[in-house]
Amino acid sequence: MLHGTAKPPWLKKRLTVGPAYERLRNRLKRNQIHTVCQEANCPNIWECFSQKTATFLILGDHCTRSCRFCAVTHSLPQPPDIDEPERVAETAREMQLDYVVLTSVTRDDLPDGGAGYFAETIHRIQKKIPGARVEVLVPDFLGNSDALYKVLDAHPVVLNHNLETVSRLYDRVRPGADYTRSLTLLERSLSYAPEITTKSGLMLGIGETDSEIMQTLKDIRSVGCGLLTLGQYLAPSRNHLPVDRYIPPVEFDRWRSKALDIGFDQVASGPFVRSSYHAKELLRQSL
Repeated sequence: MLHGTAKPPWLKKRLTVGPAYERLRNRLKRNQIHTVCQEANCPNIWECFSQKTATFLILGDHCTRSCRFCAVTHSLPQPPDIDEPERVAETAREMQLDYVVLTSVTRDDLPDGGAGYFAETIHRIQKKIPGARVEVLVPDFLGNSDALYKVLDAHPVVLNHNLETVSRLYDRVRPGADYTRSLTLLERSLSYAPEITTKSGLMLGIGETDSEIMQTLKDIRSVGCGLLTLGQYLAPSRNHLPVDRYIPPVEFDRWRSKALDIGFDQVASGPFVRSSYHAKELLRQSL
C-alpha cells in the first residue's frame, strides 16, 4: 500500500489559478451549485474550471453510501432542494454550455433514488438552452428499473454508470453496491433506449490484477456499453482506501488499445482521466 509514498512524476501537475477559474468558482458559490469537481477533490478541477466547464452535482452534497474511495461526505442527506434544477439550468446557461454533465450523490433514502430530479434538471436545461445535450452519471438506483427509465425518458445523450472496480473488490471498495446490479443497469439502459449511448469507467491501482481488469472490460462491453474511461485511483485522504499501485501512462495506453480491440467505440485512458473528463470530446470521437 502506498499511503505516504511520493507520487511518481507523471502524477504531478502544475496548477494555475487564473481569472476564469475564480470567476467560475464564484459563480457556482453565488448560485449555490455543487460540483463533483469540488466535492470529490478532482485533480482536474483547475484545468476544467479554467476552461469554463464543470460537472454539476445534484441532490445535495451528502451521500447515503460510504464508498471507501470517495471524498464526498457520507451522512443522512437533507431533503432535496426543489429549486436546484432551475439553478443548475440557469448556471449552465450563464456558462454558455452546449454540453452539460450531471451527476449526483447516491440517495438511497429517496423512493426513486433521485431519478425524478435528474429528469427535471435535464428538462430545465433543455428549456433554458435549446439544443443543449446532457450527459448523466447516475447511481445504481438500487436496481429500480422504473427509476432508470424515468431518467432515460428525459433524453440525455449519454447514460454513464461506473463499475469503478473489479468484482472481487466490490465489498471492500464499494459497500452497498453490487457488480451484477451495475452491469444490469447498463444493459437495461441500452435495451430501453438504444439511441442513448452508454458509458462506464474503472479506477485502476486499488489491487486488481490484469486478468480481472480484462474480464471486467469484457463484462462491460458484453452489455453493449460503447464508451469507457480508465483512470488512476488517488486516495483523497489517509482515511480512505490506500493506493495499491501507481499505473504508468504506457500501461494506460495498452489498456486503451485492448478495450478498443474488444469493441468499445471510444476509450479515454490515462492517470488523470475521470468519468466526465473531456466528456463532450469523447462522445464526438465515438460518432
